[in-house]
Amino acid sequence: MKLHYAFLVGPRTSLDNKTGSWRLTRPILDRDKCSRCGLCELYCPDMCIVMVGDHYVIDYDYCKGCGICAHECSAGAIQMRPEEG
Repeated sequence: MKLHYAFLVGPRTSLDNKTGSWRLTRPILDRDKCSRCGLCELYCPDMCIVMVGDHYVIDYDYCKGCGICAHECSAGAIQMRPEEG
């Protein structure tokens, strides 16, 4: 009997299905306050926060606005703000 595990996928494998429109709040990153500790990237369940060069960037196409990044940021560099539009 052959089992199919097509439903198991890794992170960021559904790049065609942008889920950012679900959120009611968005994380705003203050680069001046950011200590670059990497906790936001580590805890983001959708891997929406990535290091680009020497700073972090939030990919709003996939961010659902859960706020975990802001909660885990010990530097207070991420604030959740209401989504506009």
